[in-house]
Amino acid sequence: MAFIQLEKEGHVAVLTIDRPKALNALNSEVLKELESVIDSIDAGETRCLIITGAGEKSFVAGADIGEMSTLTKVQGEAFGKTGNDVFRKIETLPIPVIAAVNGFALGGGNELAMSCDIRICSENAVFGQPETGLGITPGFGGTQRLARLVSPGMAKQLLYTAKNIKAPEALRIGLVNAVYPPEELMPAAKKLASQIADNAPIAVRACKKAVNEGLEKGMDDAIVLEEKLFGDCFETEDQIGGMKAFLNKEKHAPYQNK
Repeated sequence: MAFIQLEKEGHVAVLTIDRPKALNALNSEVLKELESVIDSIDAGETRCLIITGAGEKSFVAGADIGEMSTLTKVQGEAFGKTGNDVFRKIETLPIPVIAAVNGFALGGGNELAMSCDIRICSENAVFGQPETGLGITPGFGGTQRLARLVSPGMAKQLLYTAKNIKAPEALRIGLVNAVYPPEELMPAAKKLASQIADNAPIAVRACKKAVNEGLEKGMDDAIVLEEKLFGDCFETEDQIGGMKAFLNKEKHAPYQNK
């Protein structure tokens, strides 16, 4: 891969978008590589994925404006579908995904972060959807996920004004979960990922499915979904061993994903 690096540390994988000279901007080639790497992840071996950007300035500064500047209507829609398809794969990946935002997360970069389950950032992080200042709308899910993550009113303000916000404001509106000094961001992300990976993977994956799919349903249907996923956890080695250890006041053995 020319622009994507993937490293594994036990049950945690770190995916780095490695195009620092372009502030890790997303062009068609980067998106293609990103999709390929996401498709290759084995949810049985990897229990949590961290996504970050190379360098100290940028997570992902956005989609590649040079590439987009000459697109026709048809090509623009196709480019939007490409990005949406990749980000949807991240959003629906069975395992949790943490965005470690280490700088600029603008346009497609903010959209990438929002497709992850959890966002944490460095103190120098900057978020925004600047598309209306360029004569376009967000095309990789920005109008949809932003309104679901923060309030619709706040999402509309950010979308309509194209203004960027810094880390403290992103924390205040609920776009990120925590802010760290730059040198502490990746250690914090890895610690959080390890805490997730230490828990029963079947149960963690079921929680992700329950939350993501439940948010798209009415409460009555969502509760039925939860009941089904709750029941699916029983008779697994993870459930039997975990509850046995609890009742015996013992530390549970490492979960086996069974």
